[in-house]
Amino acid sequence: MKVEGSVAFVTGANRGLGEQFVRALFDAGAAKVYAGARDPATVTVPEAEPVAVDITDHTSVLAAADLAEDVTLLINNAGSTTRAHILTSELDSFRTEFETHVLGTLAMSRAFAPILGRNGGGALVNVLSVLSWVSIVPSAGYAAAKSAEWSVTNALRLALAGQGTQVTALHVSYLATEMAAAVPGPKADPAVVARTTLEGVESGLLEVVADDVSRRVQGALSQGAEALYPELGGGPSLL
Repeated sequence: MKVEGSVAFVTGANRGLGEQFVRALFDAGAAKVYAGARDPATVTVPEAEPVAVDITDHTSVLAAADLAEDVTLLINNAGSTTRAHILTSELDSFRTEFETHVLGTLAMSRAFAPILGRNGGGALVNVLSVLSWVSIVPSAGYAAAKSAEWSVTNALRLALAGQGTQVTALHVSYLATEMAAAVPGPKADPAVVARTTLEGVESGLLEVVADDVSRRVQGALSQGAEALYPELGGGPSLL
């Protein structure tokens, strides 16, 4: 999949990683970028075409797809976190996480899959997380939703292979964005992550693992729960 000359649609494109994807796409030579946001007036990249879309509203998703029938690259970036604690948060917080990251991503993917197919296959990118692979107590709802979104991504990859659509998953830890502003510790640069992801798409990667934390967790997946959660055995946390 060549980014140069592509027509891209980015959800959650008005800030953070989404905004950096828009900028990176233009830097890589994309012909057009639809910048999806609940409030299109908040899109800051002047070259982009703002589009109103709420990925949790199926009517809104279908309207966006009707508008952007020339898309060859879909980046499902939109998300949020309720910081749903596994024991103390309301169950509605978990529902919000799943409606956004799982059902919202699936709705966008289903709506744009025929468009990608008609336009030669193209590519679809789902922005996941290191928490697709490992959970934490204070944000267990987000982690559970991202894990389910990873499963959905794998199924989409299989389902869309026949029409030539490449499906790439991005796994990354905390980013230097507003969403993670209160989280201590090192954070990845969203501009670098966006560029790295697009390079992965062009290289045909099925998964882009964008930072050291994510690579450590990925490496522990085959070693069992004790490796993923070393604090259970008295060791240092991977996160």
